[in-house]
Amino acid sequence: MTGHQDHILVIDCATAACSVALYRCAADMRDLTLCDMRHDIIGRGHAEKLMPLIASLRDKGRANYIAVNVGPGSFTGVRIGLAAARALALAWNAQIIGYNGLALVAAMGLEQCQIDQIATGMNNNITVVVTGGHGEYFMQDFGQFIAEKSPLCSMKPQHAGQRDNCPIIAGDQAENLVNLIGNGHAINISNRADKYHLIAHLAPLPPVAIYGRAPDAKPSAA
Repeated sequence: MTGHQDHILVIDCATAACSVALYRCAADMRDLTLCDMRHDIIGRGHAEKLMPLIASLRDKGRANYIAVNVGPGSFTGVRIGLAAARALALAWNAQIIGYNGLALVAAMGLEQCQIDQIATGMNNNITVVVTGGHGEYFMQDFGQFIAEKSPLCSMKPQHAGQRDNCPIIAGDQAENLVNLIGNGHAINISNRADKYHLIAHLAPLPPVAIYGRAPDAKPSAA
């Protein structure tokens, strides 16, 4: 591959962060080298911030693969990320690759455990807990090689404290959950596009939003 054809643009705006990264990749798309990145915690305003952030990357972020966080996360943020990925894919004739945002947090959490030399228990099990909608948490357990160990769920904090969580808990609500249950090791982290290489081995997801909970609006009765 030549030119922009050996690059992956990563878009992650499903959380309070607006995060983008540009990687150079090998033919198998797994041997990734980070070329450039931007990461801003903005809370709101992803629609206005995302495209200028991408344009500020090297070569204006142009790539022939676009990896995008398809959720779960902010309803609006997930949709903005997907819309941007689809528009750029059309303009650049690029291919879109979806990824699970919770899987990325799990990989980041396990990486931090290695850095801090923290034992994670059997098969590197880790619980991911992040901000959901209407005061709920999005939660999922992962194991070795970031394999899913439980289905994605959305629940109130009091119910989250009653489930069988792993000793290592990662995510932007990790500290709150550990304080609630009174045990476990919290790794308070949020998604970063420049950590995408940690999950590049996972099978890509279709570019379809994972909202994590049922919509609030219901169709009118016939």
